[in-house]
Amino acid sequence: MTNAGISRSACRGMKAEMPAGDPSMAAFRVSPPVTVGGASAAGTVTIGRDGVLVVNRMGFGAMRITGPGAWGPPPDRTRSVMALRVAVDAGVNFIDTADSYGPGVSEEIIAEALFPYPDGLVLATKGGLARPGPDQWVPDGRPERLRECCEGSLRRLRLEQIPLYQLHRPDPAVPLGESVGALAELQREGKIRHIGVSNVSQEQLRAIRGLGVEVASVQNRYNAADRGSEEIVDLCEADGMVFLPWAPMHEAARLAPMAEAARRLGTAPEQVALAWLLGRSPQILVIPGSGSPEHVAANINAATLPLASRRRAPRVRSEASEPTEAAALAFAPAPKL
Repeated sequence: MTNAGISRSACRGMKAEMPAGDPSMAAFRVSPPVTVGGASAAGTVTIGRDGVLVVNRMGFGAMRITGPGAWGPPPDRTRSVMALRVAVDAGVNFIDTADSYGPGVSEEIIAEALFPYPDGLVLATKGGLARPGPDQWVPDGRPERLRECCEGSLRRLRLEQIPLYQLHRPDPAVPLGESVGALAELQREGKIRHIGVSNVSQEQLRAIRGLGVEVASVQNRYNAADRGSEEIVDLCEADGMVFLPWAPMHEAARLAPMAEAARRLGTAPEQVALAWLLGRSPQILVIPGSGSPEHVAANINAATLPLASRRRAPRVRSEASEPTEAAALAFAPAPKL
């Protein structure tokens, strides 16, 4: 992957630029050295039943390499490019994006930073949301719109086939079968390899699978503080689908066991939250995102945290103020598995 990476010395020389009064990011004010190849410490997962796409479970989410509100270009395009290259240099071989990030900007920067792509790098993108403005997301699951989204992503990413293409969100104004049918058609045409879905309920996931469409992945909001997709995680594990949790580090600093585990391990609660997810299920592929090379390095280093156990963590209520004994159980200092 050296053709897409940057040198280790360059990574070590970077300085963080965190706002002075942000206690949740205190551990990141001095950039940690990126662990080259560190993403491989998370182990691997296979996307799809054909067994071709095998990736490290520490991935990268590319929404934050765009401007504020996921709108327009980033304030510093060079730093966004470097963030991607740091990730790949550290062993990340799965990048998740969407045509709506920017819109179009995230995909363009990925190609700018990494094309020609290193062997084994898997790009996933999504379609089905319109963007009227910053922080505005409007479902549009019409078949003709999904085709437009997919073909635009192919051009921007400079790909002949998208390895994993995901319906970004079901559109209540369009029958789910029509939206998913459009992706199945694009798959038959060879424009996408595997189909994924995002922001779905259990009922919607069952309906999609009932159409005879093979679902390779599910991407829902899920983290230690928000366990609303608990049953879907279990279903993915049982049926061999990949689960991609978005907002993986949300509220981590407010969870007392996460903070305590971070103190004992000499790291930040956000890194513990990522490692907790990796220990939650072998089908979880985490995709933390950042436009900062320093944060990317810190996130990837979470894959190297020592896990005391990889068994399923006990369920807890999702309120951020509720202690989660899961972190205390899972992250007692122990030899790395």
